[in-house]
Amino acid sequence: MTKITRRTAVAGLAAAPLAASLPGAAMAATHQISIEGFKFNPAELSVAAGDTVVFTNNDGAPHTGTAVDKSWSTARLGKGQSEEVVISTAGDHSYFCQVHPNMKGLIKAS
Repeated sequence: MTKITRRTAVAGLAAAPLAASLPGAAMAATHQISIEGFKFNPAELSVAAGDTVVFTNNDGAPHTGTAVDKSWSTARLGKGQSEEVVISTAGDHSYFCQVHPNMKGLIKAS
């Protein structure tokens, strides 16, 4: 068992803000897109590469959130169901609903 001295504890606490500021130490964020009224809300979303987007279907009809380039897609979501996708690359990611192709949105990742 390692004995932690007061000096060791204080040094560790002092180093914590520095560690959080290092490149790559940033935490990925989670964003929400609601599907309601046969629309994605918000229709345009800005995220960072590596962030997670949760699609939640609040409509009575089934929907998906599917990248135009097919790089990611949710399953066919029924009312009240959610699924998350990770936006792994920077750039503009146009998406649509496979069930209702007229439903469209855009995720901008930096």
